[in-house]
Amino acid sequence: MRLLIVEDEPDLAAALRVGLRREGYAVDLAADGAAALDHLTTTAYDLVCLDLGLPDVDGRELCRAIRAGTAAVPGEPPPRILMLTARNGLDDRIGGLDDGADDYLAKPYSFSELSARIRALVRRDSINPGALIRLGSLELDAARYEARRDGRMVDLTPKEFALLRYLMLHPGQVLTPERLLEHVWDEQADPFSNTVRVTVSNLRRKLERPGAPQPIATVTGVGYRLLEAC
Repeated sequence: MRLLIVEDEPDLAAALRVGLRREGYAVDLAADGAAALDHLTTTAYDLVCLDLGLPDVDGRELCRAIRAGTAAVPGEPPPRILMLTARNGLDDRIGGLDDGADDYLAKPYSFSELSARIRALVRRDSINPGALIRLGSLELDAARYEARRDGRMVDLTPKEFALLRYLMLHPGQVLTPERLLEHVWDEQADPFSNTVRVTVSNLRRKLERPGAPQPIATVTGVGYRLLEAC
């Protein structure tokens, strides 16, 4: 899942990026509204963590632009919006939700609560509504950061875990390398490298079981699909 953190406090933004990357998310940063617009109109994000007190624009205005589709990639679904702000008054919370935010978290907050709210938001349209995602022989626990096949633990890197999570949230769909790069990797990834192919290959190897079918199928010339009966 690819996230955009819109936060003008450099230390806080950096800490959030480090923590969320450790959980397998691809994370980009924007320090003000102008930078956020540049990101939002060129990259399809799954979720935006949006501070309201930005130096050049009010976060609620940016939230309304995202919901109106003027701050989004044309043709892509709008991202979920989690407002992160020191404005904790009742009117602020109501106003933020009315402007289109999906959730509202007041500062100071714990990273564990932020992480749980992000998990809840990115699962909202999924067929797997809980932190525990099951598909055939595969089981992924986003809260415990554990993956299993046939009940056996699978040792995954953060990027492999993020890739498996994205595949499991889109079972049966053919996902192109471009789409995987867009949602599982961040802006530091080289779009001309074979990073997607290598990561998929490593993940497939780790998921192999003697006599069992490979859960990740290659659709020649198109991309990859996680089999729903795996």
